[in-house]
Parts: sequence; C-alpha cells; structure tokens
Amino acid sequence: MDATPRLREQACFAMYAASRAVVGLYRPMLDRLGLTYPQFLVLMLLWETDGRTVGDIGEELQLDSGTVSPLLKRLEAAGFVERRRESGDERRVTVHLTASGAELESQGCEITQVVGSASGMSYDELVALRDRLNQFTASVRHRETASE
Repeated sequence: MDATPRLREQACFAMYAASRAVVGLYRPMLDRLGLTYPQFLVLMLLWETDGRTVGDIGEELQLDSGTVSPLLKRLEAAGFVERRRESGDERRVTVHLTASGAELESQGCEITQVVGSASGMSYDELVALRDRLNQFTASVRHRETASE
C-alpha cells in the first residue's frame, strides 16, 4: 500500500479549494462595493448586531486583534463604520455602522445568495454542509488548543 498522501484525496485541500472558489465568486461583486471578503464579513456581523466590540468581532471571525484592527481602519476610512471608545472604559472600543455601511446590507444579502445558487445544492444541503464544516472547525480548534 502506498502511504504517500495524494493531494486530491485530502479533505483539507478540498476545503481550501472551496474557500478560494467562494471568495473568487464574491470578489467581482465586492470589488464594486470597494470591499474585501474579510471586510464584508465584518459588515455582516454588524448588520446582525451593530455596536460590537473589537474583541467580539475578532472572536466571531476567529481573527487576532493584529488582523482585525487594520480591517476596521480600512472600513472606517471608506466611511462604512466608525469606532467609538466607551466613556466608562477607554480601553473598550465598539464598532458601529455608518449610514453608508447600513445601506450596503441589501446588496450584501444579494451577494450571499449567489453562492447558494452557484453551488447547485439545495438550501438543506448547504445548511448540512455548513454544520459539518462548523463541527470540523470546532474539533480541529479543540485539538489545537489541547496541544498548546
């Protein structure tokens, strides 16, 4: 039996390729809005709940603060969000949508539907895939944390 790993047999490569395909599908639509995919994810969180802390955004997106801060700075420079220091605790910064950022929500909803239709999968199949990927991610993160 040949123990050499075959690239196309690896689940990790399939996930990597799927991620690149989805981001590639989104890219032209996001380019028209002046957004990158990670910036779009931040806006999606804020459309769900405006006024999130920087730490909450990082946790939800599974990104460290060194990655989140530049994302937020670019979104703020583009006029989509504003960061506010809380008066009771100057160390705590919340991020809020501007009117321009809130106006993008309807276009954002249209963009997310493109992947569903491009996948050729039913809604239930996409939900099942998402749930399995979330389980996989949680298991890998648990293993990663346990080995530290």
